[in-house]
Amino acid sequence: MSRDATSVMLDHIEQDNVRFLRLQFTDLLGMPKNVAIPVEQAEKALTSGIGFDGSSIQGFVRIEESDMVLKPDFSTYSLLPWRSGEYAEARFVCDVYKASGTPFEGDPRYVLRRAMEDAAKDGYVFNTGPELEFFLFRMHEGRPTTQFQDVGGYFDLAPTDLAEDVRREIILALTEMGFEIEASHHEVAESQHEIDFKYSDALHTADNVITFKFAAKTIALMRGLHASFMAKPIYGICGSGMHVNCSLAKNDKNAFYDPDAPRQLSRTCMHFIGGLLRHAKAITRVANPTINSYKRLVPGYEAPCYVSWSAGNRSALVRVPSPRGNSTRVEFRSPDPTCNPYLAFTAMLAAGMEGIREKIEPPAGVDKNIYHMTPAERECAGIETLPGDLYEANRALLADDLVCRALGPHVVEALTSVAEAEWEAYRTTVHPWELERYLATY
Repeated sequence: MSRDATSVMLDHIEQDNVRFLRLQFTDLLGMPKNVAIPVEQAEKALTSGIGFDGSSIQGFVRIEESDMVLKPDFSTYSLLPWRSGEYAEARFVCDVYKASGTPFEGDPRYVLRRAMEDAAKDGYVFNTGPELEFFLFRMHEGRPTTQFQDVGGYFDLAPTDLAEDVRREIILALTEMGFEIEASHHEVAESQHEIDFKYSDALHTADNVITFKFAAKTIALMRGLHASFMAKPIYGICGSGMHVNCSLAKNDKNAFYDPDAPRQLSRTCMHFIGGLLRHAKAITRVANPTINSYKRLVPGYEAPCYVSWSAGNRSALVRVPSPRGNSTRVEFRSPDPTCNPYLAFTAMLAAGMEGIREKIEPPAGVDKNIYHMTPAERECAGIETLPGDLYEANRALLADDLVCRALGPHVVEALTSVAEAEWEAYRTTVHPWELERYLATY
């Protein structure tokens, strides 16, 4: 970054009366991390970066390779609304570098940027607009519970929706941080909510997803609530999804729109869908990264579990919403908000770009409710099933050369280590369900 740009940013920080800076980055599990520095260290951070020990960060490096450097992305500067006043704080989203000055291949931001640069070779900009659902639960003695804060239903209005004030405060904070909020409402389940913000290029959107979750958790906690982005916190009701609307732009025009094509969907769009479906099983590993994620991907709760697409059918994995023109997009419905958005967007883009480059034709769209089809009907229609658990999903990832190359060997190796450890711990744990089911009988 030029000296002039650094001087301008330092002036901006001074004018905002900032006393502390948070240098934010994300580990491979999608967890936000940060190093806090006093404002006196701002010039050093903005010019040469701030060093930190990466060996304790999930999926980063071994202890003998631990020296890392955080370099702020100037465009991500934002005041933290809940840290205003005399001791104001601001944050930068940072890129992670090795001590040698080269980008760290395990930095999720770098992984996504690399995929976007590959798409840019063909003139494409990848835009995404996720819809994040979350629950607001009560706290008890400082720990989160699964007790509902409200008994509202889909699109209900206060006073049924007791979390209306919290949702409003989250929106106000995000707006102050530069978000353009498009809508917010109560979701289907009790205490479940959704806030939608405007789409942008995938890197900016991924930054916003991390900020969104961090802000929601912080503000909920300040009001004595817990904002949970867990995929399926309660059995028998809807889980929380992160449907990802995505499109490609070329020469400042929506590349998915063709007014003269069937359904007004361009061949680029159809081939992108073809790529998504071809690699859907591998994408599932990064779009649904926890043991719990697969409790959501079951029939009957609006979450997709079958590899299919449709112009409107919400039981399909890929749905094409009705707006056309510049709003033409495809909605990838399987991701949940526990995912690392950088890695999920990377896998989606790599799959879609292969579809475009290899002209992969998607199968016929499915307009019937897939949940109501018999196994024989699904087999006849060529509809396959997404992986049913984390172990199966990781095997699908390892078998998919394209997605593995897009993520890079460092990321794939780290994700595999996590999946194997999680699965082994889950597989060998005796769960309350088993005791209730078998203890008295046997």
